Amino acid sequence: MVLEEYRAKVEPYVARMARPFLGWSPNALSWLAFGLALAAGVVAALVRFTTPWLFLGVALLIFLSGVFDVLDGAVARATSRTSARGDLLDHVLDRYSDLAILIGIALSTYAIPEVALLAIVSLLLTSYMGTQAQAVGLGRLYSGLLTRADRLVVLAVAVFLEFDWSLPWPSAPTEPWSRFHLAGIGFTVIDVALVYFILAGQWTAIARAIRTYRALPPAA
Repeated sequence: MVLEEYRAKVEPYVARMARPFLGWSPNALSWLAFGLALAAGVVAALVRFTTPWLFLGVALLIFLSGVFDVLDGAVARATSRTSARGDLLDHVLDRYSDLAILIGIALSTYAIPEVALLAIVSLLLTSYMGTQAQAVGLGRLYSGLLTRADRLVVLAVAVFLEFDWSLPWPSAPTEPWSRFHLAGIGFTVIDVALVYFILAGQWTAIARAIRTYRALPPAA
């Protein structure tokens, strides 16, 4: 998945979605997106004490957080309110949103903690390499196998599937840890998504680093 490649094609639809929010501050939309991500993390963590049915709410909150994260930039551009401060706030809140969601999922008991930790590291490295290119004057990098849009979609779908698999269907597994097995280790649907985050995230981070390095002038 490389949803970033379709940015130009979906821009007209995003602009249309942004129209009802043109009176909002772009920063307020950024904070709203963060609040929804934080709520998703909290609800995911509560799954361990209640029921996996809460994952339906988590999937919806992740989706809405992603929507408002897109709308803040669209509103800023449409109302000529883009700024360096707004850009910084957006990126900072995006990183904390990623952490909130993944930490909540790690606490849900439906994810292997070590896998969740490695996924967090990969996502942070991916984002860091994108901003590092900007720091050396080459512009922000959004390319790669795992852009933020990709991971939000993958995570929302994985969480929804975890909810669906946990419904009392006649064919539903009796043990939530036995969705998939590899080398004697049981993986949930969420674990599979996190493993993808690790692999695709590392690939994206390294590819961005190499692309940035090659674009820089050689040392004198």
